[in-house]
Amino acid sequence: MIKAFGNSPKLRILDYLLDYKLNDFTKKEIIEALGMSKITFYKYFKDLEDLGLVIPSRKIGRATLYRINLENPMVKLLIEYEMQLSLQIAEREAQKMKKIMEVT
Repeated sequence: MIKAFGNSPKLRILDYLLDYKLNDFTKKEIIEALGMSKITFYKYFKDLEDLGLVIPSRKIGRATLYRINLENPMVKLLIEYEMQLSLQIAEREAQKMKKIMEVT
């Protein structure tokens, strides 16, 4: 998705959480995984929460863990888009391989 839509902080956060749909993370873990500054992360993460794209999943001690909200209609569309994009890329690669095989 980053290649298709760009490298915005919100998209990077969503892309990361979509890559690990079944996992949940602390904010610190997401920040470290993305190599994003805390200021940038907190500036955009609240928007994702407010839109219901990211939700708290559980608490461990004082830490709250978050995950992508698989029930959110926008998230469902993003997952579908990501799947279609992957299929297009796979088809393009298959065509390249077919051309290579025809040449040899």
